[in-house]
Amino acid sequence: MATTVTVKGQVTLPKAVREAAGIRPGDRVTVRARPEGGVVVERAAAPAANDAYRERLEAIARRRPMKDGPFGAKTTDEVMRVLRGDD
Repeated sequence: MATTVTVKGQVTLPKAVREAAGIRPGDRVTVRARPEGGVVVERAAAPAANDAYRERLEAIARRRPMKDGPFGAKTTDEVMRVLRGDD
């Protein structure tokens, strides 16, 4: 898999790589250079406070979607697809 480095030195980790490493949005990663060349990117251990925060966010995400409002009973992902024109 290849990705492009931006002018700011940033890269996007492909979804398959994030999933294989267990990296989710908001996670910290460690990056280290290998003596023989290349780099290693790993999910950093999350502090306990972040785990509690993540659990609260995931509990909110599991709640039933609102039935009233401009988008009816759509989930956030469904609304984002509509707004992006992916539907």
